[in-house]
Amino acid sequence: MFERKIAFAVGAVAWLACATAQQGPGLGVPATPEQGAGWDIRIGPDGAGLPAGSGTAAAGKVVYEAKCLACHGVDGAGQPNDRLAGGQGTLREAAPIRTVGSYWPYATTVFDYVRRAMPLDTPGSLTDNEVYAVTAFLLAANQVIPMTVTLDSASLVAVT
Repeated sequence: MFERKIAFAVGAVAWLACATAQQGPGLGVPATPEQGAGWDIRIGPDGAGLPAGSGTAAAGKVVYEAKCLACHGVDGAGQPNDRLAGGQGTLREAAPIRTVGSYWPYATTVFDYVRRAMPLDTPGSLTDNEVYAVTAFLLAANQVIPMTVTLDSASLVAVT
């Protein structure tokens, strides 16, 4: 009987605490539209929103080797993470190889993904010039563009 009274008392105190507690954790403040706009960095297939800057495949290889190789292997061959190069013509096979060259429909969305999500341990840390360069390197590694092309907002949109 005594244990029931204790359980009731504990339950009553917990209910009272919940009933009088502030709604939500009370952390932070609502973001302003201006703050939200700073995070709106999406780049669509048409290239709208591409930043100023440029990069070459040669410069991209240097950035890739410093910041991407540990996860994606030499020249995008894969291991331990996704393969980024090769795989052309495999999408209809039983085990397709989805890479930048075989699967990504727009060069601008490669830029967008690298800019937002890579490198995995520090996403968004690459400069716009580094992103253009890495994108150029990945496209060249997949024979989509020649190694000599310089990518910028105009030339990236023209890549097919």
